[in-house]
Amino acid sequence: MYVVIMGCGRVGSALSAGLERLGHEVAVIDRNAQAFRRLGPDFRGRQVVGEGYHREVLVEAGVERAQAFAAVSSGDNSNIIAARVARETFGVEQVVARIYDAKRAAVYERLGIPTVATVPWSTDRLMRMLLPDGVASAWREPTGTVAILPLPVHEDWAGRPVRELEAATGCRVAFIVRFGTGVLPQEDTAVQAEDTVYVAAVSGTVSDVTTAAAAPPQEA
Repeated sequence: MYVVIMGCGRVGSALSAGLERLGHEVAVIDRNAQAFRRLGPDFRGRQVVGEGYHREVLVEAGVERAQAFAAVSSGDNSNIIAARVARETFGVEQVVARIYDAKRAAVYERLGIPTVATVPWSTDRLMRMLLPDGVASAWREPTGTVAILPLPVHEDWAGRPVRELEAATGCRVAFIVRFGTGVLPQEDTAVQAEDTVYVAAVSGTVSDVTTAAAAPPQEA
């Protein structure tokens, strides 16, 4: 595969090296020629100095024959413009852009540009490492707005319907793992004692959701 990467910072240089190790052909674009020092003496790919969203720079990097394009510079605007040019002007099928602003990432996803929202993704990874036995998301959509996580529930929730758990916690039960098998619950599906309940929750509410689930259900 021929891959063009815009941005030769720590991420871009590491991505370039990783792709070369896997046998792919890589071209790297950066507006600062000194940035290419990060690639090391063994890098065999093309190095192009310039703005990665300029048509002539992309052509010089070989975007017309590229199967993939990654925009991983330090600028959100530059990344998304370059990704859109690669996709819409040159027809590159596999395109991804790194975005720091999670709210912008949601907009770009709707435009059909896959994004990696750096801050939510990094936060989730750190939580997984810091809290191996706690609550960390099993999946997070690219903008970081919604996460799916295993939710520890109070033992008294056994026998209660899913709809009551959702009402008490403010989240949505996505699925249940019961005796090693995934189950898509209905609103009247009862929680069982050995269930692992996975819920979809909005980022920023996870603490409230877990606190509510850890408490016994309130009687009407």
